[in-house]
Amino acid sequence: MTNTTAATALRAVRCTVNGEATTFAVAPFRTLLDALRHEVGLTGTKKGCDVGDCGACTVLVDGAPVNACLMLAVEAEGGAIETVEGLAGPRGELHPLQRNFMRCGAAQCGFCTPGILMMAKALLVENPAPNEAEIRFGLAGNICRCTGYTKIIEAVALTASEAGGAGGADEAGRSSTAGAPPGRGLR
Repeated sequence: MTNTTAATALRAVRCTVNGEATTFAVAPFRTLLDALRHEVGLTGTKKGCDVGDCGACTVLVDGAPVNACLMLAVEAEGGAIETVEGLAGPRGELHPLQRNFMRCGAAQCGFCTPGILMMAKALLVENPAPNEAEIRFGLAGNICRCTGYTKIIEAVALTASEAGGAGGADEAGRSSTAGAPPGRGLR
């Protein structure tokens, strides 16, 4: 070992990413965001501000939303991580949030969309029937520079209404009324 100290040696991180057992080697100072993008190869999670202000890097760790730019990758050891790539079903069917973002025109440039989708999923798991104020509060840590948030709020509200609140969605948050016609949403 030349000038490499134990503190900078790569460490193996074993965790579950989108339901699959995953192991990757990472420097101890590397963020979960960078490890997901570079070591794991999942580029859906975006690097926006890199200081935890914008929410573009939001992922779920053990079901809780986390700014991946603020979490060290080594802290994910043994955890279950879900990224935007994990939202779609096993045969590629869109998650109701993804489908309703498309239906409502909630994504503009799309850069913030992965983080907002993950935060919205966590919100709907915690509160299956949020009102507009609760949706706004739940998504407050996610900045979108292209929209006025109206369509985003409509898409989340539509997803909640399709799921029928508690009991209308399976554990993954997929609606049991996938073929339901679009609702009015919040206007």
